[in-house]
Amino acid sequence: MHGGQRPPWEVILVGLTGGIGSGKSTASRLLAERGAVLIDADAIVHELQRAGSPLLDALAARFGATIIRPDGELDRAALAAIAFADPAALADLNAIVHPAVREEMARRVDAQRDTDRIVVLDVPLLDVRPDGDLAAVVVVDTPVDLAVERLTSQRSMSEADARARIAAQLSPGDRLAMATHVVDNAGDLLALTSAIDDLWSQLQALAHSSTAANTSPSMTSPVGTNPNRT
Repeated sequence: MHGGQRPPWEVILVGLTGGIGSGKSTASRLLAERGAVLIDADAIVHELQRAGSPLLDALAARFGATIIRPDGELDRAALAAIAFADPAALADLNAIVHPAVREEMARRVDAQRDTDRIVVLDVPLLDVRPDGDLAAVVVVDTPVDLAVERLTSQRSMSEADARARIAAQLSPGDRLAMATHVVDNAGDLLALTSAIDDLWSQLQALAHSSTAANTSPSMTSPVGTNPNRT
């Protein structure tokens, strides 16, 4: 369903995550096209780190003035070079950024509480999400070598940089262990679009079931279910 009348169910929250280069952003865009409300953690980070913001000032205080471009905006490449080369620096970065992102995400979720929408929280790390129960956790899964290929060809990263960023995130196994739904993105855009169509149907069914039972039901569809979920 693309747009149209609002269906008779209560809002449900869906976590969407995946490693860098997995195609998570494309998956979230496709879900938004089908009617989901998208709350994008990465977009919020960019907004909160704009020139002159308190968050940018805090980052400069920790990582130095070299992370600020001449126009006053954040030099993301410079910050990444520091943070992804040092686990302590990355932990400090997360400690500065995550609380602010979590607060803003919570504000946006609260704005949807009285609606009947499917709200997708697009988050690289689920610990960034605001407090509250998730009706589903969707993981976009891509083989590491394919993710590296996408990062080097589409984002002009070096292979070493791409692998360092992937290594700094959750392992694929840990990410899949938290999933209720898995989207395999090892294929092309057509295959991903088909998988998202199936997922969207499952999320609509989940929303209807949640309203009827007032609980989050178990998920059994082959496309959406993670067999490792307990």
